[in-house]
Amino acid sequence: MVLDKLSTSLKESLKKLAKSIFLDERAINEFVKEIQKALLKADVNVQLVFDLTSKIKERALKEVKEGNREKIIKIVYEELVEFLGREKSEIKIEKKPFKIMFVGIYGSGKSTTIGKLARYYSKRGYKVATLGLDVHRPAAFEQLRQVSEEAKVKSFIFKDKDPVKIYKKFEKELNEFDIVLIDTAGRDALSKELIEEISLLNKEIKPDEKILVMGADIGQAAKNLAEGFHKSSGVTGIIITKLDGTAKGGGALTGASVTGAKIKFIGLGEKLEDIEVFNPAGFVSRMLGMGDIEALLEKFDTEVSKEQAEDLGKKLLKGEFNFVDLYEQMQTMKKLGPLNKIVEMVPGFGSLNIPKEMFDVQEGKIDKWKDMMASMTKKELEDPDIITTDRIARISSGSGTTTAEVKDLLKQYKQSKKMMKMLKGKDPSKLMKKFRNLKLK
Repeated sequence: MVLDKLSTSLKESLKKLAKSIFLDERAINEFVKEIQKALLKADVNVQLVFDLTSKIKERALKEVKEGNREKIIKIVYEELVEFLGREKSEIKIEKKPFKIMFVGIYGSGKSTTIGKLARYYSKRGYKVATLGLDVHRPAAFEQLRQVSEEAKVKSFIFKDKDPVKIYKKFEKELNEFDIVLIDTAGRDALSKELIEEISLLNKEIKPDEKILVMGADIGQAAKNLAEGFHKSSGVTGIIITKLDGTAKGGGALTGASVTGAKIKFIGLGEKLEDIEVFNPAGFVSRMLGMGDIEALLEKFDTEVSKEQAEDLGKKLLKGEFNFVDLYEQMQTMKKLGPLNKIVEMVPGFGSLNIPKEMFDVQEGKIDKWKDMMASMTKKELEDPDIITTDRIARISSGSGTTTAEVKDLLKQYKQSKKMMKMLKGKDPSKLMKKFRNLKLK
């Protein structure tokens, strides 16, 4: 989950407020202190935290009437969205070739991010190329070549110590592409030499976008780093990586404010598809457990056919399914990414308290499931509840798996069936009602 610890803290604060007997000034003050603690623990700049929570407190005391806890949730939602930039700011491809230059220090995930963006734009019909200008890190060229190959785009690499010379060597060929993603050198920290090199490339290449890549684990150093890169290249956008891990993330998210540039994308994992346009409204909604239907729909649009999406939706809402349905659903969901990341986007799921272990579908498990199912009878596939210890032994022997693995499949089925019962008969529009009511107007 994005910013898991911050998300948990915010949701716990809201739950605590909901249980309070009186919604008076004292309760509001306690609630605001809880929000402050959560943000400070997430590495958000101290002054920014107090500015934000002062606004929340002022509005709550003025606008919230006794018992109206929904209004406080709305205030927190709106102020957090405002705090993170209010509206999403996408990169608009307006010319050919559209050159995007990436800057950042070592370990920020710059090369991987280039691979993710290459896949993102090529899936949307653009002809994309990557260009390697990181001449200082020995493995940089090879890493860029590998991620470009995985993203199925052309990479331009030439081993030389002069990045300007490399750019000029390929300049004419790059004109044949819609988008050119340019990797530049990093350092362990922002140095005078790095600033000079970035400034020189900036003047020579004249990129259309200059993107600073920052890891969510950078903490309070984000402010100085963002300022330094902005002075050397005039940063026009920011990408925050590693938001799926244990990193606090607040420093990187708020450090962006010093450049005046918007966060364009966020990285949510190691795979090439683990990137999405940063939408403050959806991001905050997800953190508060209210889902992000816009991000979910975008994933469906690019990864799953309309027919598959409709079929999956019908089965999810029907609340009844067997092993065949489970397998088909998992195959479809596999295209979208890890289940825990997908489910947190669905409005209404944040409050269902679904066990985390039910999302633990590791790579390779689904293929094994297929082998197990091939060893089942038609009756067992249609009604998995009849599978006894003897049947487990037979299925295990026939599929070349262990009895423990067959039991694991049965456990996954039962957990999924339990979740389907929780959703059975629910109107999707009702699941989204709370989410829509909290949307900024």
